[in-house]
Amino acid sequence: MWERIAEELPRFFTYYNVIFFLKAMFTTFLLSLVGCLLGSVMGGVLAVIKITKSNLLRPLRIAAVVYVEFFRRIPFLVTLLLIFFVFQALGLEVSVFTVAVVSVWIIATAFIAEIVRSGLEAVPKTQWEAAEVLNFNLRQTLKMVILPQAWKVILPPAFSFFVLFIKDTALASQIGVVELTYSAKVLNNKGFSAALAFGFVLLLYYTISYPLTKFGTWMEKKIEIS
Repeated sequence: MWERIAEELPRFFTYYNVIFFLKAMFTTFLLSLVGCLLGSVMGGVLAVIKITKSNLLRPLRIAAVVYVEFFRRIPFLVTLLLIFFVFQALGLEVSVFTVAVVSVWIIATAFIAEIVRSGLEAVPKTQWEAAEVLNFNLRQTLKMVILPQAWKVILPPAFSFFVLFIKDTALASQIGVVELTYSAKVLNNKGFSAALAFGFVLLLYYTISYPLTKFGTWMEKKIEIS
């Protein structure tokens, strides 16, 4: 095996192959980033809805609970294929990248909603009561009282989820998204050793994930200090 890898190396690291891998690496990162950022926004909204007590918002609370519980229990690949066929059934001409982003968005929303809800509920009840005594509305309470304290609870699992989902986006290759795993399959189909193609992709996944993990650790320490 090692002799074959040594023989293939000069042909493997050509200019066009390197560019192909870098584009696939960027697609993997962009897919995770856009999907998780959109999921963070929607997840935050669902989390706030879930902790409200107003009877007027009861239908929205029920819908939020059903959404979160449903999509947290469905594998990403199933969601991906479901969204793919839904777009086809509706006759919408969208790229496979868009399908993958929407799928990441849907799953990320469900998981991040629970992460944010846990962080909000981790803040002592007395803080909520103090804000109520000061006649703060919900927006003021969250912005000025709750979120500054909840970030310490929300950030670690949220960052862990983001890094974890970078690896899960490999499943997007099943619908033809040219991300890192797909690029390894292409090079393997061209005759290169699977150990070389997928081994190099493994290093690229590490190259993306490790700096993000260190950045998350730095952010956690900065929040603790502040």
